[in-house]
Amino acid sequence: MMTTIAYGLYLAIAIAFTVWVARTLSGNGIVFLVECFGHDEVLAKSTNHLLVVGFYLMNLGFIMLALQFGEPPQTVPDMVVFLSSKVGLAVVVLGAMHFFNMHAIATFGRKVAGWLREGNYWAERTKPQQVTAG
Repeated sequence: MMTTIAYGLYLAIAIAFTVWVARTLSGNGIVFLVECFGHDEVLAKSTNHLLVVGFYLMNLGFIMLALQFGEPPQTVPDMVVFLSSKVGLAVVVLGAMHFFNMHAIATFGRKVAGWLREGNYWAERTKPQQVTAG
């Protein structure tokens, strides 16, 4: 019974924390993405959504896989250690994913912003083609 409670608490805490972090980063990160992508809000929102989906997949997958590691708790003190180590590890992974994403966005965002500034990149690709009669 103690193991079932511990696993349930672990999943509830880790998943709730993942959802909170994803929402916080998504809501506050959109401004950063808009700036990185040369003020192209459509591209920034699309990228933001893709990052959130990837964030959920990676973190929820890790949280579920982590269930197999460690000894199941038999006592309340064991459960506290179990929960703190598992939730702590999930938090470290969330933080690592955040810093990885920030680095990737800063690196690739500068490239995309450069492309957008060079020769009006999007305007060239989105203006209607002229049809010549012939």
